[in-house]
Amino acid sequence: MSKETLKSPSGPKGKGSMLKMKKLVEATGVAKSTILHYVNEGLLPKPVKTSPNMAYYAHTCIERIRFIKQLQSKHRLGLSQIKIILKQRDKGREVTPLIELKEIVFGKSGSERMDTKAFCRATGLSPEDVDKFIAAGSLMPEKKGRFDTEDVAIGQVLHQYMDMGLRARDTTYYHHFAEKIVAKEMALRKRLVKDQSYDEAVVLTMRLTKNARFLRAYVIDRVFQKHAALIDNFENKPDKQA
Repeated sequence: MSKETLKSPSGPKGKGSMLKMKKLVEATGVAKSTILHYVNEGLLPKPVKTSPNMAYYAHTCIERIRFIKQLQSKHRLGLSQIKIILKQRDKGREVTPLIELKEIVFGKSGSERMDTKAFCRATGLSPEDVDKFIAAGSLMPEKKGRFDTEDVAIGQVLHQYMDMGLRARDTTYYHHFAEKIVAKEMALRKRLVKDQSYDEAVVLTMRLTKNARFLRAYVIDRVFQKHAALIDNFENKPDKQA
């Protein structure tokens, strides 16, 4: 028998070959530290310990790790979202619709994240500006200190705001009212899916998400247009003196 594998009834559910960490790293191409992090986060089953310094992992961890990496690389999902998907898959449920829902909510393949220094170079904001806009809720990186292309795009807009004389605290109302709108949407979803099955709830949530995004943009733009129509047409403004 290989020294790196162990046939043991003490493994998960008492079946399947068990692997040492070295073999698991070789089979998945994932670093030991990452695998241990997955275990600590509850994404992988805890190993079977035969001594304080000897642990064996279920052979099924290989496929599970590959699935986790696929969800990270192709579907832009964080570990908290992946944990939800794995939990449903472990119950024997079809998770493809759930993955599709997560893509709709969080976007598809994610871009490389940049640190604060690179983000500031890309946007023209200073680290102090970044902290102020994050505190105001108008800059919301998914992970602290790591920024993606969407963050960069909004960071450039916020820099233009500052050029116009606006401050971070002038943007707080966006976050304030967004929280209220989303809270209403979540309450509506909860009411609609209350008596539905898992599959029906996932499908309905996808439809609600798509429609809510369209409705939000439509209503806000229409309200803006309504108010813009009442703005002075500038005919009585004096010309700028040379």
